[in-house]
Amino acid sequence: MDFSIREWMNLALRWFHVFAGIMWVGQTYYFTWLDGQFTRLEKKSVSDGTPSVWMVHSGGFYTVEKKKALAVGPEQVRWFRWEALMTWLAGMLLLVLVYYLGSGLIDSDVANISKSAGIAIGLGSLIAGWLVYDVTLHSPLAKSPAAFLAFAFVLIAATSWGMLHVFSGRAAYIHMGAIFGTIMTANVWFRILPAQRRMLAAAAAGQSFDASLGAQAKLRSKHNTFMAVPVVFLMISNHYPVGTYGNHYAWEIMLSLIVVGWIAAKIIREF
Repeated sequence: MDFSIREWMNLALRWFHVFAGIMWVGQTYYFTWLDGQFTRLEKKSVSDGTPSVWMVHSGGFYTVEKKKALAVGPEQVRWFRWEALMTWLAGMLLLVLVYYLGSGLIDSDVANISKSAGIAIGLGSLIAGWLVYDVTLHSPLAKSPAAFLAFAFVLIAATSWGMLHVFSGRAAYIHMGAIFGTIMTANVWFRILPAQRRMLAAAAAGQSFDASLGAQAKLRSKHNTFMAVPVVFLMISNHYPVGTYGNHYAWEIMLSLIVVGWIAAKIIREF
C-alpha cells in the first residue's frame, strides 16, 4: 500500500474514532449524571409533583423529568447506540491497520513469537475480556462492589503484565485499551440495549416490566463510565513513550493510569 494512502487512512480513521468517541462518552456521562441527580431528588422525598432537573444551555432553559410509564409511541423514543458501535469499529480498523498490517505489534526483544500468533492472542484477549467480565457480573462476586473491584484489579494487573511480555510496549498499552473498549461496546449492544428493548415493549403494551432489567443496564452503564477514562489514557499513551510504554516501569505506570482513571471517573460522576 502506498505510504501516503496509508497515512490518510490512518488520519481519517483516527479523526472518525475520536469524534465518535466524544459523542459516545459524552452521552454516557450525561445520562449517568442525570440519573444521579434524580437519585438525589428521590432520596429527598420530593412530594410536590414529578421531580425534574432544570438546566440552562444555549440561551434557553431545559427541564427533564424521569417517567415510569411511556406517554408516546415507541417510534418517538430516542435511542443512543450507533455512537458506541462506530467508535469501536473505527478503533478496530485502526488496530488492524497500525498493528496487524503494520510492524508495531511484535518486539523480538520481548517475545520471540510470529505475527500471526500475536494477532491471535490480541483478538483472543478482546473476546476473553468480555466473556470473563460478563460471566463475573452473573456470579455471586458481583453482589459485592468491593469484591468485584478487587477481582477486576487483580485480573487487569495479570492481563497487562502478560500483554507486556508478549507484545511491544506500545501494542500492549493499546490492547489493554481495546479490551476495555470492547467490553464497553458489548455492554451497550448485548446487555443494555436488549434490556431497554424489553422495557420499551412492555411499556408500549401497558404491562409492567422487570425492574432488574433497568438495574442491570444502569450498572453496566456505570461501569462504562469508569472504563472510559482509562481507555482515553491508554489510547493517547502511544504519543508519550518515555513516560508510559517505553519506561522501565511500564507495567506499574499502566496500572497507575487505570486507577487514576477510575478515581477521575468517580469525581466526574459526582461533580
